[in-house]
Order: sequence, then structure tokens, then C-alpha cells
Amino acid sequence: MILADKIVNLRKQANWSQEELADKMGVSRQSVSKWESANSIPDLNKVILLANLFSVSTDYLLKDEIDSFDTGKVSELPDVSLITMEQANHYLECKVSAAELTVKGVLLCVCSVIPLFFFGAMAAAQRMGMTNNLAAACGIVGILILVCLGISYLIKINQFETDTATIDNEQFELSYGVHSAFQEKLNHFKPRYHRRLSLGIFFFIGSFIPLMLGSLFYPGAETIFMMLIVLILMIAAGLYLVIPVSARLDAYSAILRDSLNKTAKARRSEKAKKLAGFYWPLVTAVFLGWSLWTMNWGMTWIIWPVSAVLFAALVGLTELLEKDQR
Repeated sequence: MILADKIVNLRKQANWSQEELADKMGVSRQSVSKWESANSIPDLNKVILLANLFSVSTDYLLKDEIDSFDTGKVSELPDVSLITMEQANHYLECKVSAAELTVKGVLLCVCSVIPLFFFGAMAAAQRMGMTNNLAAACGIVGILILVCLGISYLIKINQFETDTATIDNEQFELSYGVHSAFQEKLNHFKPRYHRRLSLGIFFFIGSFIPLMLGSLFYPGAETIFMMLIVLILMIAAGLYLVIPVSARLDAYSAILRDSLNKTAKARRSEKAKKLAGFYWPLVTAVFLGWSLWTMNWGMTWIIWPVSAVLFAALVGLTELLEKDQR
């Protein structure tokens, strides 16, 4: 295999366009096109840069008789799998597909109380011929239907366990070129992750604001129920923003875990995400339970700023306890 074909294969395995490779090499797209069409040959410095970029040897690039850089070789370490570019991309696709199912299931479960609040508002306003008993019955039926649909999506996630088991549960090594390609993908993805995470947190924290304002300026059961619907929808919007990007980041982290998990920042981020996974749903449940029990919505909103401060304190406490154990 000649150098031109090797450059084409390595670029495609990394899922880069000619423009992207040219940008990384500091040359024009036309130069890359000429290399790949064998109309010109990169100089020695560019060959060395290509070898470093794709994590292959210069011998592999320059010697036509070497047709493979051992992407499918067996790892020299016992019980360690070797992950190729195709396997890593398939793992990422499975994680993204599982995240899509997770989003559907979680949103259906979270929004399952909306029919109850809606019919409660109609009963409070004496509209649609709705009585309190009928509103409760219709709301409970709506909850059961939406929760069942949500659970059906969550169960479907199990279909990806076999395809992701090697990277999730076993020791592995990455083939040549895989680490650099996915590190580059991760660097491009991080700005998007931080934008959506920030916006999602804004929805979480700000979800109580409509309810607080409604209870202060427009007191009444109908207003409270409608603002509860807005609260749930804002929480659902936050989950819709956060879950997919968090799943993709976790997939990148799993593939690159040898480098990422060694940093203290990555460990803190992982702990914070795990804590938030049960902390904020618990806070929401306590808020709704307390508010519905007392019907004092003008006071119960205080749980949100208090919970935000407490969450930061809990993250700091876990770090402190870990340091004491070392």
C-alpha cells in the first residue's frame, strides 16, 4: 500500500475531512488532496507530523510493503482487549442511542404528573365540567399511561449492554490512531457540552421562579396548578439538554479513561454528576410534597436556593473526606 492510500485510510478512520486534516497539518486542502491522489509527496517533516497525528510509525507510512499498523493485533497484556477505531465509534453510537432512549423515558416519567395538575386546574376553575374526583381519576390514569411508556423506553436500553460491555467493564487498550482521534473529538465537543450544561442548570434552578411569582401575585389553586406545569416543563427541558451531552461526554471519557480519569478535575466532575443524579430529583420531590401538603407556595420556593448551597457543600465535603482517607 502506497503512502497516498495510507493517508486516505487513516484520515477516514479518524472521521476527518481533508479540510480538517489540512488544518491540523498547517497546509492547504489542495496539498492534502495532492498527497491522497499521489500527485505529490509530503516532505519528511510533514511525514513525521502525520505519524504523530495518527499515532503510527514513520516506517508504516513510508514503506509500501507494510500494509497494516496492527489495528487488530492481540494485546500483549493478558485479559486486555484491543479496541479499534471501528469498535470505538460503534461504542459511541450505542451510548448516544441509549441516551436518546433514556431522554424519552425520563421525560415521560417526569411529565407524567402534568395531566394531574392540568385537570386539577380545570377543576379549580370549574371548566370542562371537571370535578375534584374526576380530575384526580383522570390525572392518575394519565400518570400510569405516561410512566408505563417511559419505563418501556428505559427497558430498551438493555439492548446495548453487549455492545458496550468491553469498554464499560473490561480492561482494554486503544489501537493506533484511536486515542488522538477521540481526543480531538472530545476537544471539539467540550464547548457544546458546557453550553448545554449551563443552560440546563439555568432551567433547573429557574424552574421555581414562575411558580413563586404566580403564588405571590396571582394566588389561587388554578394558577398554582398551571405554574406547576411550567415548573415540570422547565425541569424536563433541562433534562433534555443535559442527558444527551452528559452521555456523550461519559462515552468519550470511557474510551479515553486512561488519561481522563487520572485528573483530579475529572474525578470531581464525575462525583458531582453522580450526586446530582439523585440529589435534584429528591429535592424536587420534597418541594412538591411539602408544597402540596401546606399549599404555602409563597414560602416553599425557598427550598431551591437552600438546596443549591447545600449541593455545593456536599460536593466539597466528599472531597474533604476523600483527602482524609488518603
